[in-house]
Amino acid sequence: MKAKGWLAWIFIIISVSAFPQQKGIEPAAINLENIAYPFPVKFINTSAQWQQLRMAYMDVQPDKPNGKNVLLLHGKNFNGAYWENTVKELRRRGYRVIVPDQVGFGKSTKPRHFQYSFQFMAVKTKNLLDSLGIAKTIVLGHSMGGMLATRFALMYPEVTEKLILEDPIGLEDYKSKVPYQPVEYWYQNELKQDYNTLKKYQQDNYYHGTWKSEYEKWVMILARWTMNQDYSILAWNAALTYDMIITQPVLYEFDQLKMPTLLVIGELDKTALGKNLASEDVAKTMGNYPQLAKDAAGKIKDSKLVIIPRTGHIPHLESFDQFIKAIIGFMIN
Repeated sequence: MKAKGWLAWIFIIISVSAFPQQKGIEPAAINLENIAYPFPVKFINTSAQWQQLRMAYMDVQPDKPNGKNVLLLHGKNFNGAYWENTVKELRRRGYRVIVPDQVGFGKSTKPRHFQYSFQFMAVKTKNLLDSLGIAKTIVLGHSMGGMLATRFALMYPEVTEKLILEDPIGLEDYKSKVPYQPVEYWYQNELKQDYNTLKKYQQDNYYHGTWKSEYEKWVMILARWTMNQDYSILAWNAALTYDMIITQPVLYEFDQLKMPTLLVIGELDKTALGKNLASEDVAKTMGNYPQLAKDAAGKIKDSKLVIIPRTGHIPHLESFDQFIKAIIGFMIN
């Protein structure tokens, strides 16, 4: 991002940190039209469930191509822009990098009514790759994107050259541990969000109680969304995707993954959806990522596990050097 853009971000971060409800802060547009991404954004038009949809994506080409492609799939509380440093390093090494915003996220359409599934997301992601003429790619998914990456690899093993799962949620079956909540529960929960609640959630769950200034940018997008007069649409989409995550596990199919797979896990990650709703005894067992990852690696035939020390839920933001070393080493071997 240009210097002027970064100065604008710094001003917004300082202002909202001190005065979360300050009226001078501009709400984020529903499809982030007023939020700059680090690379040019394109759109593919599609349709589903009798609705016209647009899927945003970045297609970042290297100066010296090595003939390989990498597909990056974002997590639930993020968009494709948070892959910026990863994209830059992959491009420098000759990879073509495709970074979509899934429908319901980032700059893509937010439907008013929709039935989300990982299969739907995988199909639309495959359609995007087809439109770009990409027949083979390395697939890297973070958090919710890890569940999507798994589903994509199961549906399209011929396309998935290698699979990388960075702190994927869904390494345990949430619906077997958390009492079921209707979509309306998650919706009402989203309506209560503001800068303070969003930051506390990320600080506690993503960064093991720590906080750095570079994390502010990502919580600020969500906080500015809550100020949008149409925030109810965003909250409803968020609720629908919570339900998708909880009711559509992928871990029972790990043994069907045939491609080389890398799990990159933050040692201190304790993320577990619905943990606060589980009984005290059950909650204590949830979110043990090092052990969950070991169990998952044991089910995936051709897998490797890298645990990054002193790191939480987002290694590519918190411990970038160790993260990139792990994935590059896996990709080139």
